[in-house]
Amino acid sequence: MAALTWLLIPLFAAIGAGVWGSWAGRNRSSIEDGTELAGYTRFREAMERSHSRG
Repeated sequence: MAALTWLLIPLFAAIGAGVWGSWAGRNRSSIEDGTELAGYTRFREAMERSHSRG
């Protein structure tokens, strides 16, 4: 029984790695970066204005 346990550990690790790999490599096309980039642009412009005053 102990040998079976030691053989199942790599099996579960491989299954877990496959699940994690498929989750990490999924296509994230539903997330649009336009709003985030627009917010970053506004932030950058505000920082440039605040530094140019002083």
